[in-house]
Amino acid sequence: MNKILVTGGSGFIGTNLIEHYKSIGDEVFNIDINQPRNIEHLDQWRKVDLLDKDKLTSVIKEIKPNIVFHMAARTDFNGLNVSNYEVNTRGVENLIGALNELSTLDFVIFASTMLVCRLGYKPSSEVDYCPNTPYGRSKVIGEELVRSSNIKFPWVIVRPTSIWGPWFATPYRDFFDMIRKGFYVHPRGVRVKRSYGFVYNSVFQLSRIADRLDDTLIGKTIYLADYQPIELKSWSENIQKNLKTKPVKEVPMLVFKILAKLGDILKIFGYKNPPMTTFRLNNMLTPMEHDIKPLKNYCGDIPYPTDEAVSITCEWLLTQKK
Repeated sequence: MNKILVTGGSGFIGTNLIEHYKSIGDEVFNIDINQPRNIEHLDQWRKVDLLDKDKLTSVIKEIKPNIVFHMAARTDFNGLNVSNYEVNTRGVENLIGALNELSTLDFVIFASTMLVCRLGYKPSSEVDYCPNTPYGRSKVIGEELVRSSNIKFPWVIVRPTSIWGPWFATPYRDFFDMIRKGFYVHPRGVRVKRSYGFVYNSVFQLSRIADRLDDTLIGKTIYLADYQPIELKSWSENIQKNLKTKPVKEVPMLVFKILAKLGDILKIFGYKNPPMTTFRLNNMLTPMEHDIKPLKNYCGDIPYPTDEAVSITCEWLLTQKK
C-alpha cells in the first residue's frame, strides 16, 4: 500500500486526487491551509501553511509518505507582484527542504502551470519562459527552485493546462454557471481550439505517472491535458444541451470589447472577479494547443471522452447549490 501526500488537497485537482486514492484503498493525506471542499475528506486533512517551515517539516516527518503530489498554490490573478505569491516560491523551497529529510520517499510530482508562458507563446524548451502575470512569474520561480535545488529524490514537473470538472471553481465553474443560467454568449464567428483537460483524466494521468515513473520522465517537464483540443463554441453547446438551458447565442465582437472594458473598470474599483475583462477576452480569443504527445506516449489512452466528461460534470453541477 502506498502512503500518498497531496499538498493543496483541498483544492480542485487535489480534491479529485484524494478521492481517487481513497477509492483504491491507499493511505492518503492532505496538507492544506484550507478545509477540504469535500467534507468526506476531513479525516485526511492536516491544516498546515507551507510558509510555516517548522510545522510543515514536522507533519511531513510524521506522515512519512512515499509519493507526494505538490498541488498547493495561489492561482488567482489578483496579486500585484510576485511577493503576493509566496506560497508558490518560498512554499516550494520549504517543501523541498522538508522532503529532503525523508528516507521513505520514492518520488514527487510538482504541479506548475501552463502560464509560465503567456497564451499563444510557443516555448523552445522546458526552460524557455515568457510569463505575463505575477502568478506566472511566481510559478517560473517555483520551477527554477525545483531544478536548481539539491533534491535527493526523483521528481517530475507537470504543467496543468485548462483543467475542468467536478469540484472546479473560477474560471471554468463560472463558464458552466453562465451557460446554466442562460447568460453565456459567444463572439460571432470565433472558433478557437485550445488544450483542456477533464479532471478525471488528469487524475488518471497523474496516477499513471506515479505508477510507472522511470528514467524517461524523471527530471522532465510535461503538460497536463486531454489529447484532443476543444473548440470553445462546440463545447459550450455541448454543455448547454446537457444542462437543458437556452441555446448559446453569438453576438458581435464589439459587445465583448465593451464588456471587457467595463470589467477592467470594475477591477479598478475593487471588484475581484468580473465575468469579462480585457485579459479574459484576449485569453478567450487566443488559440492554445500544447504538445501532449510525451504525456500520451507515457500514460496511454485516457478513460473519459469529452462528451462523457461534459455529462459527468453537468450532473455534478446540478447537485451543487446555485
